[in-house]
Amino acid sequence: MRIAVYGRQFNDTVIPYIQQVFDVLAQHNVEVYIHPQLQATLQDQIGNLNFPVLDSTSELKGFIDVFLTLGGDGTMLDVVTLIRDSGIPVIGINFGRLGFLASVNKDDIAAAINAVVNHQFTLDSRELICISSEAEIFGKDNFALNDITIHKRDDSAMITMHAYLNGEFLNTYWGDGIIISTSTGSTAYSLSCGGPIIYPQSDSIVLTPVSPHNLNVRPIVLPDNITLTFEVQTRSANYLISCDSRTAVIDTSMKFDIRKAGFRLNLIRLNNESYLSTLRNKLLWGLDARNY
Repeated sequence: MRIAVYGRQFNDTVIPYIQQVFDVLAQHNVEVYIHPQLQATLQDQIGNLNFPVLDSTSELKGFIDVFLTLGGDGTMLDVVTLIRDSGIPVIGINFGRLGFLASVNKDDIAAAINAVVNHQFTLDSRELICISSEAEIFGKDNFALNDITIHKRDDSAMITMHAYLNGEFLNTYWGDGIIISTSTGSTAYSLSCGGPIIYPQSDSIVLTPVSPHNLNVRPIVLPDNITLTFEVQTRSANYLISCDSRTAVIDTSMKFDIRKAGFRLNLIRLNNESYLSTLRNKLLWGLDARNY
């Protein structure tokens, strides 16, 4: 088995856990590759780890068996642009806050790695969405696991967004923006703006307005086999479009199409873990002190 390890910047408090990850990996009969960004980050904090550095320009499909991320959900979203449509399964050790995607607790590192090495897991396949326009503002990285968001600049007035569903006019949204979220992203930005939690296998996406001017506008859940088109008007010079953690400044009138990306991300779920258990643990369901 070949395991690639990816991570971003870390604070000093998690360095012992990162060292534990590599110590545990070294105990198993696996080939470990460190992503160049992680290698550069850890060079000063840990030193030479004596593992080969991954050639991220080479074809990963058929070479890497598992991607292991160190960090939070944002780190996991970074990896999506690396593995793209290769189908390489991903597991994340959570050094962040909530951790819906990177769901392995840092106290369970040894058990999680042991389960992965011994193939004691299932794959949780997640749909992605993509955005397209004549300008191709995100190039080949035009897909998102969580959400695609249209948002006003911090110093601008509200924007106007005309939405069409399969070519038919749906609604005009006035406000700070709109979130087009996958079921995976329903527990991210969309949730904080009042959107619903969507079960991953629901084959749905949700439109969640951000601070809508019309108070009768509410999130709407749609099937994920449709095409959404947006036309944006703004009184300021520009506005923002984000594709997960990637953001572009748009300074001209443009039409955007959003639809399914045509490939999925495979999340590794350990055998003692499920989406419902993650919801209960992360949102503290059933732990309200008023019930006891």
